[in-house]
Amino acid sequence: MQNAKLQIKIQNFQKKYPKFIYQNYSWRISKSNLEIFFDFKIEPNIKFRPKVIIEGVGDRVLNPVRNRRFLNGVNNLVFHLGLIELLSYWKATCSPEIIIQVGLLNPEQIKWWKDLIEKGMGQFFYENKINFHQKNFLKIEITDKLNDRQNYQYLKELDENKVLVPIGGGKDSVVTLKILREAKKEIQCFSLNPTEATKKIMRIAGCKKPIIVEREIDPKLLELNQKGFLNGHTPFSAYLAFLSVLIAVLFNLKYIAFSNERSSNEGNLKYLGEIINHQYSKSFDFEKKFRDYSKKYLAKDIEYFSFLRPLYEVQIAKLFSKYSKYLPVFLSCNIAYQTASGTKKPLKKWCGKCPKCLFVFTSLYPFVKGKKLIKILGKNLFEDQKLIPLMLQLVGERKFKPFECVGTKKESLITLYLSYKKCKIGGERVSAKLPFLLRYFEEEILPKYPNLEEESKKIMNSWNNQNSLPKEFKTLLK
Repeated sequence: MQNAKLQIKIQNFQKKYPKFIYQNYSWRISKSNLEIFFDFKIEPNIKFRPKVIIEGVGDRVLNPVRNRRFLNGVNNLVFHLGLIELLSYWKATCSPEIIIQVGLLNPEQIKWWKDLIEKGMGQFFYENKINFHQKNFLKIEITDKLNDRQNYQYLKELDENKVLVPIGGGKDSVVTLKILREAKKEIQCFSLNPTEATKKIMRIAGCKKPIIVEREIDPKLLELNQKGFLNGHTPFSAYLAFLSVLIAVLFNLKYIAFSNERSSNEGNLKYLGEIINHQYSKSFDFEKKFRDYSKKYLAKDIEYFSFLRPLYEVQIAKLFSKYSKYLPVFLSCNIAYQTASGTKKPLKKWCGKCPKCLFVFTSLYPFVKGKKLIKILGKNLFEDQKLIPLMLQLVGERKFKPFECVGTKKESLITLYLSYKKCKIGGERVSAKLPFLLRYFEEEILPKYPNLEEESKKIMNSWNNQNSLPKEFKTLLK
């Protein structure tokens, strides 16, 4: 019954709002910042004007004002940023036609974007019960055939000594930052809408003059969400990928080192015969496709890759545990920043109730003193009986792997096993007996998996050869 209601709702939206139009993009230098605007319209009468501000650009764009190729290259990158931006607005009505009035895409590019929409928005389609396989589900039409501002592949000598490292509030980007710093690489940090945790991490790391980007969502979208228009997950890491190439061009940087890991390759469930992966735009499949697209249509000399791709989350957790200064400040709980479409204030601390909190706790517990970890997350998550269903989801014993940036199902088994082993054999207990979740693990889960000791050694020493690391970076991580 619920699915039928959703489908009727979607059909009504698509009938009432048949066309989503990418009308225009523009940019200007204001003081030392680059301000970017996008104009979107959902026919007949809904308009959006989101804004992006890249701080500290200065005269980098205007200096070569006579170099038409450079300016066209910037236009092309801004146009593409608008293409990934529009998904956040298109999803409100899932209009069956996207019309591009302001730039050029060839048939190969249109096919690439349709593939990204299908795979990157799989969770959105699943949760809203949208049949993205239906005939004429989505058409992308280019109307501005004579526009000469796009498809200018940016060419310029780039600084090979600096590495652009996107910084979030979690542990992974810290590991990338520390390893590259220890190898004497010159780092240029960049952060989009930095949280307090992100700012603290950059301060501790000594990031001098980080590149700060502010992305301003049009308030009208939040209003639509509150009115019951469609809402859901969009491929955020794909947005960061396009934004990072623009930044690398503006600041003359050759290398972009993301911190997406091997674990993100595993999907969550199947829907309409397709694997739905919450982390698709963090996956190696997306990385390969984006690298090819970027070199062909954006900036061929820029090297976009994920530095931590060969490693599992649990391996990264072990590396992160060595960086004690960052332990009290990192924060990767997504609920901590949720505002329910602007209707509530964010917690700005670990919630202790979500799959991400539980996975982070279990992945760090084997490598960090129990009391220290409990202080960081605010409680001993292993003592919370209400987390049993989430634990079973994480290990693949119930429903499907949660739609969160967590490790693989096997990794969750391994982290629980290593945590159990630390308490049972290592003797580190906060109380006289095993915490509740680890007792449950011992009695109900462990007997089903007799080879966890061997498998834990295998995972902790593994290396995935499916990666895009340039040779020197591969050597640093190994």
